[in-house]
Amino acid sequence: MLYFLLLGFLFIGAVLFILIKKININTAAMAAVMAFGIVTQGVLLNFFGMPFFLGSFGKILSIADLALWLAFLVSIGMNILKGEFKRLHYANPINRFGIGTWVAGTSICGIMFFRQFGAGAEAQALAILNAGLWVIYIWISLIGFKELGAAPFGRQAHGVLLLTTVSTQSLVLLFNTVFNEVPGFLNTALIITGFLLYFISSWFILKRYAIRGWNLAKDWNNTNCIFHGALSISGLAIFKSGIASGSIVLWFWLAVFLIFMIVESIEIIRLAGRIRMYGLKEGIFTYDVTQWSRIFTFAMFFTFTFFIESPLQAVILNTGIWIILLLLVIELYLSADALRKKHVRIPAAFRKESSA
Repeated sequence: MLYFLLLGFLFIGAVLFILIKKININTAAMAAVMAFGIVTQGVLLNFFGMPFFLGSFGKILSIADLALWLAFLVSIGMNILKGEFKRLHYANPINRFGIGTWVAGTSICGIMFFRQFGAGAEAQALAILNAGLWVIYIWISLIGFKELGAAPFGRQAHGVLLLTTVSTQSLVLLFNTVFNEVPGFLNTALIITGFLLYFISSWFILKRYAIRGWNLAKDWNNTNCIFHGALSISGLAIFKSGIASGSIVLWFWLAVFLIFMIVESIEIIRLAGRIRMYGLKEGIFTYDVTQWSRIFTFAMFFTFTFFIESPLQAVILNTGIWIILLLLVIELYLSADALRKKHVRIPAAFRKESSA
């Protein structure tokens, strides 16, 4: 009972803070819920072990994430009531792909709700509702792909498109957590759909960067790290659903590791370029909602690695835990600093102005 009282307190506090500060909630802001959730459930739980994590510490972290998720849902609901949903979340074909964070964020919250608080029927109902949201999201994403192919917006494509894959595979993880049995054909159909969406999204993104005239420091988006994050969650979905195991999953993990190294090598070069171009503060220590995607992708690769035995497993886990926690601490600081200075636009639910 005390935990649910804490949930109510944090939820009301978060909503009041958003109202009082008139903060705008970005379409992809639920990425923070995704990142915090996978760090909680996938990194801390697996690394420190069940007895440590299932105590008060684990529940408090889960409650904090659930409260944030609920507060964001209230903000989205207010967008709808004010008739601003289309302008804020749907009008821009690129931005609407950020709705995938709503599906994936709800999936991780459903998993936490089930594992931390034993909510069986409630978590199952949430899973069914989330599946309905996923159907709507994929439909509008398909419309978005069509629009990207016929408009200049296509030249702005970036990793946010890959949330179509992340959201799809998150459903596999949610279903296989809260339901005793999930039909094999359903798992297979969802995982294959996720891979198809990955290839479509990758085609649009790589097509953008195949042309000349773009600058790595300025034009490479934070969300492009989802190239490996989407594959990590796909691998975890394959493993957890049981549709493949053994050497097949190991070879898939090796492919993900290779892509991880390629993408993050690009990120290191980009980091150096941004520091030279913008300086340390503006180059890397300025808050942007897309930065949560890096924490999510690192934590997802960590979680996938935890279940796959490889010669690099121990090194990755023992090193990765501290890198992820450091990134999380930095991101929490940048978020708090941005909120304090009101530089964050999290699309305008309460006033009409452009979002960053």
